[in-house]
Amino acid sequence: MRILVTGGAGFIGSHLIDRLMEQGHEVVCLDNFYTGHKRNILKWMDHPYFELIRHDITEPIRLEVDQIYHLACPASPVHYQYNPVKTIKTNVMGTLNMLGLAKRVKARFLLASTSEVYGDPEIHPQTEDYRGNVNPIGIRSCYDEGKRVAETLAFDYHRQNDVEIRVARIFNTYGPRMLENDGRVVSNFVVQALRGQSLTVYGDGSQTRSFCFVSDLVQGLMGLMNGDHIGPVNLGNPDEYTILQLAKAVQQMVNPDLAIDFKPLPQDDPRRRKPDITRARTWLDWQPTVPLQEGLKLTVEDFHSRIGSPAQNPTPTVV
Repeated sequence: MRILVTGGAGFIGSHLIDRLMEQGHEVVCLDNFYTGHKRNILKWMDHPYFELIRHDITEPIRLEVDQIYHLACPASPVHYQYNPVKTIKTNVMGTLNMLGLAKRVKARFLLASTSEVYGDPEIHPQTEDYRGNVNPIGIRSCYDEGKRVAETLAFDYHRQNDVEIRVARIFNTYGPRMLENDGRVVSNFVVQALRGQSLTVYGDGSQTRSFCFVSDLVQGLMGLMNGDHIGPVNLGNPDEYTILQLAKAVQQMVNPDLAIDFKPLPQDDPRRRKPDITRARTWLDWQPTVPLQEGLKLTVEDFHSRIGSPAQNPTPTVV
């Protein structure tokens, strides 16, 4: 098949492209390199089945493809809050453009939505039927509400224009190729630890997250795209960890002598986040297989190869 991946040079997109290329598909990678990086797709640049197009999806584009994985959008608070208007334009106009393309060429369209559509959830764990608790005027709403509108558009294109859609709600994902300045908790802790800095925990660290390794997530996305169910489907790891537990796991893995520094909780930071993956198990026969310790080890090794460690850094800031 000929498959378009928007945001294909990004963290999740590049891992997805690896799998699609290994399966022998023709892959078109679309990226404006706002948070994506060429190094993530370097190994495919000269491959006859791979094509890279530098393009911003808020502008229309004409292509011939069979499937569209729509992943393009800054996904960490640091990046999506840097230019919130651009973030919501990407989610709304970008999704409109990609759905328009899917309609024209009769391609199947998968939307990478997010657990953020549940906001700061009042039910736990979160099922796909839960409608969420989102602040529409908060600092995260450019992303949360943007993705909620993207889901609305996908379902409206499906109902009105018979576009074949799939909607995945992605929970916290981690692994190699995360950005160093990502601002998300796994990358924050790993980078701080490798630089010999104290680990910053917001609040008392009792808020929870679930952490899904990127290879597991990619398997889920491909299963959803090629299966019979529209969704939405939660894709995430149902194992729940407190932020403090994660900090201690990284601390033990990199440097047990590191201090943990507690700071005030940011606005609208969800207290608990854990997917109910009954649908994914039933519909896609999918569940995560990589345990946190194993995934963290691979992530730390990848960051170490990029940024080094205190031993290679003559002036680490040890607090």
